[in-house]
Amino acid sequence: MLPTSLKTLVLLGALLTGPLGPAGGQDAPSLPWEVQRYDGWFNNLKYHQRGAAGSQLRRLVPANYADGVYQALQEPLLPNARLLSDAVSKGKAGLPSAHNRTVLGLFFGYHVLSDLVSVETPGCPAEFLNIYIPRGDPVFDPDKRGNVVLPFQRSRWDRSTGQSPSNPRDLTNQVTGWLDGSAIYGSSHSWSDTLRSFSGGQLASGPDPAFPRNSQNSLLMWMAPDPATGQGGPQGLYAFGAQRGNREPFLQALGLLWFRYHNLCAKRLAQEHPHWGDEELFQHARKRVIATYQNIALYQWLPSFLQKTPPEYSGYRPFMDPSISPEFVAASEQFLSTMVPPGVYMRNSSCHFREFPKEGSSSSPALRVCNNYWIRENPSLKTAQDVDQLLLGMASQISELEDRIVIEDLRDYWPGPDRYSRTDYVASSIQSGRDMGLPSYSQALQALGLEPPKNWSALNPKVDPQVLEATAALYNQDLSRLELFLGGLLESHGDPGPLFSNIILDQFVRLRDGDRYWFENTRNGLFSKEEIAEIRNTTLRDVLVAVSNVDPSALQPNVFFWQEGAPCPQPQQLTTEGLPQCVPVTVIDYFEGSGAGYGVTLLAVCCFPVVSLIIAWVVARFRNRERKMLLKKGKESLKKQTASDGVPAMEWPGPKESSYPVTVQLLPDRSLKVLDKRLTVLRTIQLQPTQQVNLILSSSHGRRTLLLKIPKEYDLVLMFNSEEDRDAFVQLLQDLCVCSTPGLRIAEMDEKELLRKAVTKQQRAGILEIFFRQLFAQVLDINQADAGTLPLDSSQQVREALTCELSRAEFADSLGLKPQDMFVESMFSLADKDGNGYISFREFLDILVVFMKGSPQDKSRLMFTMYDLDGNGFLSKEEFFTMMRSFIEISNNCLSKDQLAEVVESMFRESGFQDKEELTWEDFHFMLRDHDSDLRFTQLCVKGGAGGTGDIFKQSNACRVSFLTRTPGNRFVAWEGLGSPRPEIPELRSAGLKKRFGKRRVFPTPRLYTEALQEKMQRGFLAQKLKQFKRFVENYRRHIVCVTIFSAICAGLFADRAYYYGFASPPTDIEETTYVGIILSRGTAASISFMFSYILLTMCRNLITFLRETFLNRYIPFDAAVDFHRWIAMAAVVLAVVHSLGHAVNVYIFSVSPLSLMTCVFPSVFVNDGSKLPPKYYWWFFETVPGMTGVLLLLVLAIMYVFASHHFRRHSFRGFWLTHHLYVVLYALIIIHGSYALIQLPSFHIYFLVPAIIYVGDKLVSLSRKKVEISVVKAELLPSGVTYLQFQRPKTFEYKSGQWVRIACLSLGTNEYHPFTLTSAPHEDTLSLHIRAVGPWTTRLREIYSPPVGGTSARYPKLYLDGPFGEGHQEWHKFEVSVLVGGGIGVTPFASILKDLVFKSSMGAQMLCKKIYFIWVTRTQRQFEWLADIIREVEENDSRDLVSVHIYITQLAEKFDLRTTMLYICERHFQKVLNRSLFTGLRSVTHFGRPPFELFLDSLQEVHPQVHKIGVFSCGPPGMTKNVEKACQLINRQDRAHFVHHYENF
Repeated sequence: MLPTSLKTLVLLGALLTGPLGPAGGQDAPSLPWEVQRYDGWFNNLKYHQRGAAGSQLRRLVPANYADGVYQALQEPLLPNARLLSDAVSKGKAGLPSAHNRTVLGLFFGYHVLSDLVSVETPGCPAEFLNIYIPRGDPVFDPDKRGNVVLPFQRSRWDRSTGQSPSNPRDLTNQVTGWLDGSAIYGSSHSWSDTLRSFSGGQLASGPDPAFPRNSQNSLLMWMAPDPATGQGGPQGLYAFGAQRGNREPFLQALGLLWFRYHNLCAKRLAQEHPHWGDEELFQHARKRVIATYQNIALYQWLPSFLQKTPPEYSGYRPFMDPSISPEFVAASEQFLSTMVPPGVYMRNSSCHFREFPKEGSSSSPALRVCNNYWIRENPSLKTAQDVDQLLLGMASQISELEDRIVIEDLRDYWPGPDRYSRTDYVASSIQSGRDMGLPSYSQALQALGLEPPKNWSALNPKVDPQVLEATAALYNQDLSRLELFLGGLLESHGDPGPLFSNIILDQFVRLRDGDRYWFENTRNGLFSKEEIAEIRNTTLRDVLVAVSNVDPSALQPNVFFWQEGAPCPQPQQLTTEGLPQCVPVTVIDYFEGSGAGYGVTLLAVCCFPVVSLIIAWVVARFRNRERKMLLKKGKESLKKQTASDGVPAMEWPGPKESSYPVTVQLLPDRSLKVLDKRLTVLRTIQLQPTQQVNLILSSSHGRRTLLLKIPKEYDLVLMFNSEEDRDAFVQLLQDLCVCSTPGLRIAEMDEKELLRKAVTKQQRAGILEIFFRQLFAQVLDINQADAGTLPLDSSQQVREALTCELSRAEFADSLGLKPQDMFVESMFSLADKDGNGYISFREFLDILVVFMKGSPQDKSRLMFTMYDLDGNGFLSKEEFFTMMRSFIEISNNCLSKDQLAEVVESMFRESGFQDKEELTWEDFHFMLRDHDSDLRFTQLCVKGGAGGTGDIFKQSNACRVSFLTRTPGNRFVAWEGLGSPRPEIPELRSAGLKKRFGKRRVFPTPRLYTEALQEKMQRGFLAQKLKQFKRFVENYRRHIVCVTIFSAICAGLFADRAYYYGFASPPTDIEETTYVGIILSRGTAASISFMFSYILLTMCRNLITFLRETFLNRYIPFDAAVDFHRWIAMAAVVLAVVHSLGHAVNVYIFSVSPLSLMTCVFPSVFVNDGSKLPPKYYWWFFETVPGMTGVLLLLVLAIMYVFASHHFRRHSFRGFWLTHHLYVVLYALIIIHGSYALIQLPSFHIYFLVPAIIYVGDKLVSLSRKKVEISVVKAELLPSGVTYLQFQRPKTFEYKSGQWVRIACLSLGTNEYHPFTLTSAPHEDTLSLHIRAVGPWTTRLREIYSPPVGGTSARYPKLYLDGPFGEGHQEWHKFEVSVLVGGGIGVTPFASILKDLVFKSSMGAQMLCKKIYFIWVTRTQRQFEWLADIIREVEENDSRDLVSVHIYITQLAEKFDLRTTMLYICERHFQKVLNRSLFTGLRSVTHFGRPPFELFLDSLQEVHPQVHKIGVFSCGPPGMTKNVEKACQLINRQDRAHFVHHYENF
């Protein structure tokens, strides 16, 4: 009877093993015995894991590691493994076994080992004990490079070991450590299920019932490539229970033997028990096969191997530990390796030994071992009969002598790891022993109670002394360092030596006695005594005969020996002679053939921005064309009519330039016009009656070209489609010149000569260049060297330069005007003294002298003469009116005729000439008496030729500006002027200051002010820079703090991930594989995740509008949200590029890293099945979720960033709007990109969740407003393409002046919103917008809201409204003094502010703001006349003089020539007389040119010395806002008032 405790353990084991699938599952039939688990668990009911797959090896001797824990002993502590292999195991093959052991017994031993132990699987993280090949090694380094290293990756170990010297590293056994047929059925339940057919209790077979199915599951079978051919893949490899069961066809044959034996047993059982099901049949057959296998292995093979018989079986011993020892692994495998022959025979039952073809005409008597490792579809083993012949051949063949020698097929041509097709089996075994921490040979002997040898010669007297000497030399004569594996080889001869014999016998006895399922254990219920006796009488010969149906007489009784008299003796003991040569080692280039594709892939990814740019360019071009078509609808008919009256041709501009299409018109007034393809006039030629016109026709190249030479003009070269078209044009030209006296002279010449003689526009420009240089040289007394000398050759160009005369068009171009301007007409008529229609050198010189050197009287007389049209010496009112009209032309005809007449009458009246109809020159000069200084600086601005004359002779005149200057009395007054400042201007000293800056202010005592200046001037350079830096920090401290905090977080995240994966991560080999790549990719990934998450907060407009009203606005610059958004986006895209570069490095490294290493790096993705080859680069890019989403992310980013650029946003706002909505796709891809968890668990949600919730909430608030339809109350089309919309104000709509909204027009689509600033004031009942038509959407909006035809009542389309949203402009009331700067349509926010200010002032509201300066920068005052109405309303209601308005008109000529001077005189006169501007009709001061922001802001510090902080708010083009920002930065460097700048661009 069993003890009670043991009964309990047995019951517990039955319960635990019962419900686990078909091997004892609930659906399985009731079996009379406890079915053994496939994975080896619960064999021992107390120590459940003993012998289980994955359990650790059990040492017989303490570990021998370099550090006592896990670090293997290597060079120089131990000799080089390859040198040891050469010294110990090198030798000739062909010596027979001392006891005539057969090759069948040899490979049966290998099969038994595959059933018991497997430690070859590389461990993770990868550790290497590489084998360094000596220089000049004949096999591995024949080229004597000296850098060959055979990789050796350490085996998988138990992660709970290797922690301390008391717990050193122990390897794990990947199969069950029992003789349980795991090499037949697999080491797991799932593995067994894969091998089964689930029909008739049989193992699954392929098309041929004698063979299993091909291995298609990389989780099971090892699929190393054939080292001889390089062929890989599962084809030709069978599904066995042993992972490496296909290593050689000889081992494969034994696997096929047991496969067929199981199916034979199942078939017999099915015949005997037809009522049994599949599971019963399978388990009964499995039980019988395992028992037979145990019997053969222990009682037949082991005695033949050791020449020792194991002790009698005395029953199951539950406290015996049967675990496999690492010493047994070394002893058994290495001793078997000495018995492997170089080839294996095949024979049939009649003792006919098979021949095999080889290169050449000869044949081979056997299969060469080295060329049959991992062979696929061996042509010699295609049928079951072939397998039988191989088994019979191995049974008749005698193995190699059991000594130290290992044949070259193993020692030099064993299947290699990673990139190498071959390696050294002996050297690898030595490294494997070091990896396992095996003790030395002497330590093992002592631990097992054996006597260690005294010296090297005592090891084995049968070993060649030279071998012992070479080995001793490598170990420095220290026998104690000799390793167990080599010592065991050296002590063996004929049989395993004492050490190996004891280790192997001990292991098998422990396996038998500690196995609860051993077939001889009568207490496990497996077999009866009769069945046990039957099994004990079964031999491997019986199995062979039963499976192959061969004649028993063809096999000896004990197939593990071949004795004299046995059937079918081998022809001879095999040597390498007559066998095929071993295929030498090859080195695989994993990246071979991938370089071009990898480069193209990276190039294609880099082209994403380029493709996006092209798409954006096409879209922008299309939108521009659409806009132009909308603007030119009214002009199409006129253009068609114009084109129909012209002759099409191609104009040749000159050598090295391409011809372009033109249309030539011949007009009745004897003029010839040349128009481009847009029908813009390029050139007008006036044919004078007295001119001789030469027409030269080409006589070659199709006779399509003509040259028209007009005196004093550059030539016109035209090319027509055909000679007929040219003749038609010549006829028209002859008809035009028929009435002229000289007529048209026609000649012909060769086309090349014609083109050579033509004076092109380029040549004419060179002639004019010389003309103007010489002209200015004479007027300004410039040295000839500076002016440029005339060429001395006699070419036609030089001769024409000496007699050059300017046409009206060239004269107008030199003044920067149009030929049809009145000013040009008057000036040209005055200068053209001979009236020939051209101005000669002398005529131009005379008029230029007056402007350059003349007195004010000379200039006024010249002007008087210019406009004395009838030449009677008087200037009538009509002529004066004409003069003023010519001046007004340059300001875009800003005054109507009535307004201009009023100006003329006021000027006559002011001068006391109201009763005169005509003025003498004296009267005219009297009218200009107050402006002598202006006339003194007046010049005639001439552009000069193409060579840049205008730059050389440019006069240094200051722009006309408005600023404050110090007077001698230390007062500060307003001055408008030119050049150097004047100390006093009487008409502006009293009134001008008040008009511009309100009340005059007196500064504190001069001493205090002077002291401050002295202290500032005494600072050194470094002190000044330090002060400027301090001021910069003070100005932008909120921005700096926020950017610094955000950047620090990003940098911290980057550093954290980089440090983690570089130094602190759990070992996964990725940091060793791609150190730089992983640091870059993971560090940037963390930063990008944070950036792309929190960038959403910058787009929460409703939240920002709310928060900027709280105390947080003191610490966070909410007004800079858009700038911060751009900054984050640019930083994120830079990091994204770095992230991508890191992954590009990773992909390359992963593509050249062996599969064994990739398995460690990505254990959830790859399985090391021995196939070596890593996935190609395209697998990483396009066949993985992270790779494909990463490529798509780069594409989305390229599209979004390109369309978000300033240029494309201006040209196609809709494109920007649509592409920016790809952010939804962007975030979806980011989430998917990280969710695959290749390297780490997804972490993007940690950063993304909170910002996403806030952003979604903000969008919901906007959506609640967007879908409310707003009715438009009033629509009006204003000048300059401005559309005025007035619409209902929702009841809950509260806003502040300066805020903006987003609108969508229902007629133009409900999803396209555009931002506009409100021009209505908060106190008004309706909302209003002024929208300028600058793009397709705003142009279509203008068309939609055009007034209906016929006076019918208008029904305007409704709007969707989103907002209001805050910006910096709404902060104007928080400053005592505010400056508003508006440019172009950027004045819209200030319209609301000005109205709001005047309203609050009129209501007596208490305001901090006491003064506002409004600067309006516009090309012409007519550009935004609607704003003039608002300003006029403000001026009328501004009773407290809160607003000072300054208008800058920039379209006028900025240089001080005659035209600008006269306009300035008229403006000052109009301002003085009527107290309003000549151009705008406002009381505001109007200036010509661009505002000098720095001087203006600097003067405010003098006017308001008690104000320490002044707000500056600008809105307009980027160039203008940048100038304002620059001026504020320059002024803020001073220790005075601080200017806070808020700006918006459009």
